[in-house]
Amino acid sequence: MDDFLATAEKKVLVEIVKVAQKRGMKGSKGDWKQFLTSYDKKFGSSLSDPSKRSTDVLTAFVRSFDNQDDLQLFARVVECNSNRQGVAQFLNNSPANESKEQKLVRVTLEHPQYPIDYAFPSHNQDWVVTKLKKKSKEMISNAMLAVDCEMVLCEDGTEALVRVCVVDQNLEVKLDELVNPDKEVADYRTEITGVAASELAGVTCTLADIQKSFKKLLSDGTILIGHSLCNDLQALKIDHKMVIDTAYVFRYSDGPIYRKPSLNNLCKAVLGYEVRKKGSPHNCLDDACAAMKLVLAKVEREVGDTIPSVQEDVPEINTAKLLLHRIPRTVPSKELHKAIPGNFTLEVKKPSIKAKGDIYSAFAIFKNEQEAQLTYEKLKGTQEEDSTGKPQKLIEFKVSIGVITDFYVRKMAHDSSLDQVSSKRALEVEESTCANKKQKTGQTIEDETMSDLDHCCDHLKEIERLTEEQEKLLKQCSDQLKDIEGLKQEIKNREYEISMLKKSQVPEEQEKRLHKKKDKKKRK
Repeated sequence: MDDFLATAEKKVLVEIVKVAQKRGMKGSKGDWKQFLTSYDKKFGSSLSDPSKRSTDVLTAFVRSFDNQDDLQLFARVVECNSNRQGVAQFLNNSPANESKEQKLVRVTLEHPQYPIDYAFPSHNQDWVVTKLKKKSKEMISNAMLAVDCEMVLCEDGTEALVRVCVVDQNLEVKLDELVNPDKEVADYRTEITGVAASELAGVTCTLADIQKSFKKLLSDGTILIGHSLCNDLQALKIDHKMVIDTAYVFRYSDGPIYRKPSLNNLCKAVLGYEVRKKGSPHNCLDDACAAMKLVLAKVEREVGDTIPSVQEDVPEINTAKLLLHRIPRTVPSKELHKAIPGNFTLEVKKPSIKAKGDIYSAFAIFKNEQEAQLTYEKLKGTQEEDSTGKPQKLIEFKVSIGVITDFYVRKMAHDSSLDQVSSKRALEVEESTCANKKQKTGQTIEDETMSDLDHCCDHLKEIERLTEEQEKLLKQCSDQLKDIEGLKQEIKNREYEISMLKKSQVPEEQEKRLHKKKDKKKRK
């Protein structure tokens, strides 16, 4: 750490301090603000933005830590930053001399969804960050491995890895392990994962064991392949930069770039076979092999990037739902039954990491599609379409406390019922997102995009609000400055009056003295 601090760039130090701030970490001189109070007698903690502080101040704060866990965390921040620089260097290099494998890595890294989907919490202690040297054979490696994972739903609402498979370019199995989730399991999702509770009896392999195996497999800068690979890396808790995501490499011929084809549809269009029949559970090994074959098809046969759009019926399990979104957090979920007519079950959606904290979403689940359709038609509200063309209404209603609020109610498909609405891992149909490929069953990539746009609008509104507030404060300051100038002028006027009074008092005193002298003479 001392060697690093001697040559550290300011932006890395700023990132370390921000991580320490977010986690409430304390060194020998307390947390960041406490440190500033003792270290900087002039400004103290009034200037607490790390980016506004000098390198010397930032370095002194980092040096105040001696706990090994804290130092290891800082080391991971440095490592992550180093990897980002390595990726930036790779992207800045000319693609002219790149191999076909490296070109596919570039396609993945330059995809507009990559910064969102691959934004991992790599600083966390249970994550592994593979090293990526700036100048080494690691940046030009053509070796490839493909991975696929299966996860179960745990009692605490999280997911845990239960199986992982890795194959090489020759489709030879390099890793095929069942993994002990080490948590109470709520749902094994056997119909999707293909893993039953009985198969995990006596399994001792842990996530940490799998991470050790991956560190060896990826030690030479190997390219890692997967379909919606961000989900697999999230399950493995591994941050690896040299990746090829087949969900990014291929796209539909007439669809938006964020609409990702399913692995099954890719295999049918590119390889000429289905990975699995409809309704069959996933096979981890088959999926890993399929991802590798897709990349080899690009590398060896130079197949095209686009595939025909697949038009399938939306599963009834999804069309029997209505999506309620942008619901204010101040509205209790039980009050939604007052706003939406009909007999339905409410399923509040678990917020994503990037979801704005003052709103939430939910599904109104009906017995069948007809009831959902009828309820939507009965709703009174402004008819609109979301960013993907799906019908939605903006409805208003009064909550029990008397406040009027609004939220959106959206159908789960276009009126033509041409688009898929399920995720890659739930029902293996068209619209696949990198939010959670095993757990989601009714959420589309359009939902996320629309949510992002909504959040952007919220941010713009917040910026406008802050700008107005700033203008008001500036006006107040201007008025106060005018008042101060007025007071200064008034003080000057008073001082002048006082000086004039003093001057006028001098002759009066002299005159009194003369009168006294005259009086004395007369008496004599």
